[in-house]
Amino acid sequence: MTTLGRILIVEDDPNDVELTMTALADYNLANEVVVTRDGQQALDYLYCRGNSAPAPATIPLSCCSI
Repeated sequence: MTTLGRILIVEDDPNDVELTMTALADYNLANEVVVTRDGQQALDYLYCRGNSAPAPATIPLSCCSI
């Protein structure tokens, strides 16, 4: 049995999150997607600090606009 990794999106713009989620849905990915709004929230999630869920097998996704 193959375990799917979670995809971690760190993005503060809701429009970019929606666009990314739409693109991922177009590829029918079954991975769970976790969205954080900034680097601190992402680190809290990755290190399981605070109320964050465990983060094993997380795949960071970087979408940088220039």
